[in-house]
Amino acid sequence: MRRTIAAAMLALLAAGCGGGSAVSDFGTVIKGAKGTTVPVELRSGQRFSLAVADNPSVGDEWRLVAVPDPKVASFISEEHRTEGDGVGAGGTTYFVFNGKRPGTTEIKLYDCWRCGRSTTPPDEQSRQQSGEAVFTVTVE
Repeated sequence: MRRTIAAAMLALLAAGCGGGSAVSDFGTVIKGAKGTTVPVELRSGQRFSLAVADNPSVGDEWRLVAVPDPKVASFISEEHRTEGDGVGAGGTTYFVFNGKRPGTTEIKLYDCWRCGRSTTPPDEQSRQQSGEAVFTVTVE
């Protein structure tokens, strides 16, 4: 009986901590957008999120393309929140991190507009609408 209970508890813990699990604490939220470079200043141990407006129904698909120096900041998860209930409602994508040790690193997010599963814009309109948001993160 004890083994069954222990096994069930371990399964529940693993399910809640696994990859892709939803994060409810975004920490300090820093907004960015295509074509911008945003400075971010944090303390060691501080959770933070890089937020970019998106609307997958029109073709937005943000990706983390430049991973930060893991000594300075560690990636936790990518979360999507929709604003509104209507079909085609836009929202925000949050890339959640923890500040680690003092230092500076760069994090790049890329919106490949109407690229589908590809990472390269398929045509001129897609190239014009695609773009990068850069965050220069300093942990003190």
